[in-house]
Amino acid sequence: MAVNIVLISTYELGRQPFGLASPAAWLRKRGQRVVALDLARQSLDEAAIGDAGLIAIYLPMHTATRLAAQLIPQLRKQNPRAHLCCYGLYAPMNVDYLRALGVSTILGGEFEEALVQLAERLAMDGARASAQPAESLISMARLQFEVPDRTGMPAMEKYAHLIVPGDGYRIVGSTEASRGCKHLCRHCPIVPVYKGVFRIVSRDVVMEDVRRQVAAGAQHITFGDPDFFNGIRRAMELAEVFHREFPAVTYDVTIKIEHLLKYEKHLPALRDTGCLFVISAVESVDDAVLGFLDKGHTREDFLRVAKTFRELGMTLHPTFVPFTPWTTVDGYLDLLRVIEQQGVIENVATIQLGIRLLIPAGSRMLELEEVRRLVGPFDPRSLAYPWKNADPRMDALSETVQEIAAAAERQKESRLAAFERVSRAAHLAAGLSARKINPPARSQAGVPFLSEPWYCCAEPTRDQLVSIGTQKPLVKNAVASADSFV
Repeated sequence: MAVNIVLISTYELGRQPFGLASPAAWLRKRGQRVVALDLARQSLDEAAIGDAGLIAIYLPMHTATRLAAQLIPQLRKQNPRAHLCCYGLYAPMNVDYLRALGVSTILGGEFEEALVQLAERLAMDGARASAQPAESLISMARLQFEVPDRTGMPAMEKYAHLIVPGDGYRIVGSTEASRGCKHLCRHCPIVPVYKGVFRIVSRDVVMEDVRRQVAAGAQHITFGDPDFFNGIRRAMELAEVFHREFPAVTYDVTIKIEHLLKYEKHLPALRDTGCLFVISAVESVDDAVLGFLDKGHTREDFLRVAKTFRELGMTLHPTFVPFTPWTTVDGYLDLLRVIEQQGVIENVATIQLGIRLLIPAGSRMLELEEVRRLVGPFDPRSLAYPWKNADPRMDALSETVQEIAAAAERQKESRLAAFERVSRAAHLAAGLSARKINPPARSQAGVPFLSEPWYCCAEPTRDQLVSIGTQKPLVKNAVASADSFV
């Protein structure tokens, strides 16, 4: 027997959600009827919702969860008989809140097999199928992954694209060669679920997924792995195989600063196999803050990696969480100086200069007594523990920088021009005269980047939620009226 299943993604960084395509393949292979809806790019299919016996919502990140929380009451109203399930990183981190919304089954970790089992149980028992017991919320099973099935999802052209200055744009596909991470950075949302474990997707599955996307027009592939170098030998073998089969297709990866140092000898091979840029979560250039975050690298480590990338002719996209409880005005100005001196102004999306530290349920940040003292009670509306900087200028500056970033996005302002405005705002907050920006000549060269440069290990801004919401007719109003983050 089969059950009508609707898989829903509310948002996944402007790319076609692997978290829909992978379980869709598992379920369809076993005879289930599946409709996959990515509400970041399409409207809710009311007919499919009305016919569904199971509605499963993918929650890979904080922004997706905030949006889903606005959507779930509407789903329950449209189909009160459907079994509601939430799965992905942020599902087990928000169990009580999701259950209060009427979600019956909550799955984390390696969720595909559990979704199949839930669908089969519903097909046999219908409404009598039991909710998932708390002790089985998270699975670390080693799965034999199926090739993702992207049937019925919006075309790749509808998602973020690669902008190459002087060369137009390229259609971007995406895949995952691994999930989880073997590192334990305190602020990372992966850690509460995977706890230092990572799981690989077989190379054959990855390559077939890439093969199908290239056949459909992809000119660039984003590897969505939390850290592409978690398994270095496997990563480099995959890069070589990828390049041999698709020498004209470029790609990007995410790698920790710590790994870029440890495996520096492999960087030339990464470059030569078509890696157009590497994203790395630098987060801060203040060693004290890096210590609080347990990042595993120092300011000097970042500077060394930046120098190595310049020498190799590679592009590094550093990302930051500039606003933390420990950020000072002088510290923020120092960050801007480092970005300027390292010649990476064009490499840093303006929104990265305004992001605040997110402390969600289950965060390792709460292990620190200092953090427990400074946060307020958990706020179920924002799904985070609120905090304020001891210096009110910093909270005001973060809002100002977010407004500058939003305006720069709307007006298609250059990153250099936006950076100059951020610098003026920061100097004004410090009571100083703004200095002239003199980036090194090397930073003036065009830098390739993705058109939707938001990342999941930090707090999204109100403008991000509103911008995402405008692409979702059925949840736009609810998102737009959401409280601003503190």
